[in-house]
Amino acid sequence: MIYHINRFAIKKDAPEYQLDAATDYLRRIGKELDVVEFYCVGRDLGGEFDLGAMYALKDIDAYRRYMFSPIHEETDNAGLPIVANQASYDITDDPDPAINDKMAQVHRDRFAERPHLRELIKNMNYTGPGTEDL
Repeated sequence: MIYHINRFAIKKDAPEYQLDAATDYLRRIGKELDVVEFYCVGRDLGGEFDLGAMYALKDIDAYRRYMFSPIHEETDNAGLPIVANQASYDITDDPDPAINDKMAQVHRDRFAERPHLRELIKNMNYTGPGTEDL
């Protein structure tokens, strides 16, 4: 199982309607993607972040399908313009010693295939797997 976690600090001047729309998109990912086993979207408590999302994915194939799904791209387009800071990380119990490299490669492929995504994150403080070259 792979637990993919995102934490977001929202820009102070972000319109409430835009935050609501982005949050709805995050929930839609969990509801609409059949590769998501379960999910949680809500307030991020106890730190510098305002909003969090966690998606449980069965394996690396599910992880890739989640990352490349059209709803994920729509969510990026709706939400990332109001994000000041984002941290993305994964927790897994997959015994494959190469799983970290495989997951990072999914991210590198996604950034390579979606140049618009690079534009969305270039002005924010973003940390996550596969972002070493950004």
